[in-house]
Amino acid sequence: MLICTAVFCLQWLTGGWLEAFFGLWPVQSGRFWPWQLGTYAFLHGGVTHLFFNMLGLWMFGSELERLWGHKRYIQMLVASVLTAAVMQLLVNWLAGSRGYTVGASGALFGLLLSYGMLFPNRVIMPLFPPIPMKARTFVAVFGGLELLFGLTGSDGVAHFAHLGGMLGAWLLISHWRGRLPFGPKRRR
Repeated sequence: MLICTAVFCLQWLTGGWLEAFFGLWPVQSGRFWPWQLGTYAFLHGGVTHLFFNMLGLWMFGSELERLWGHKRYIQMLVASVLTAAVMQLLVNWLAGSRGYTVGASGALFGLLLSYGMLFPNRVIMPLFPPIPMKARTFVAVFGGLELLFGLTGSDGVAHFAHLGGMLGAWLLISHWRGRLPFGPKRRR
C-alpha cells in the first residue's frame, strides 16, 4: 500500500511520464515492454482509484496475509497481477484497443476471491451496496457484475483484468490444495 501511494505521488510529480513507460500497453501498440506485466499494478488513474484499491487491499489482504504468511500472500498478489495483465492484453488484442491499463485492481479481485474461498460464510458489509452478505455471495455478485460490465460496455474500466485477477487467485489456491494437474504432491 505504501509503495502504491509513493508511486502515485511520483505519477503526480512527473505528469504522466510513468504511465507512458510503466503502464500496461497493448502488445499491438508498439509501446509494450515485458516489465509492464507487473509495473502497471503500482500505478493508478486518480486519487479515488488509489483509495478504493488500497482500502480493498487492507480490508481483505490484511487477514489473508496473517493467515498465509508474507511469502504466500506475495505469491497470491503476483499471480493475480500477472493473470490480470495477461487477460487484459488478450482482451485489448481482440478488441484492437491501444489504451494503457493501470491499477492494483487485478490483485484486489484476486484477494477478494481468495477471501470468499477461505471464509465463505463470513458476513461482511460492503460499501456498495451497504447490505450485509456472506463473503461468497459478495464475491459472486462482484464477479458477475464484472463479467456483465465487461461484455456490455466500454467505460474505461478493465473489467476483464479484474476477472483475470480472480482467475489467478483460483488457480493458485487450487494449486496449493493439490487440485490441478500441476499441484503439489500429496504424501501417502
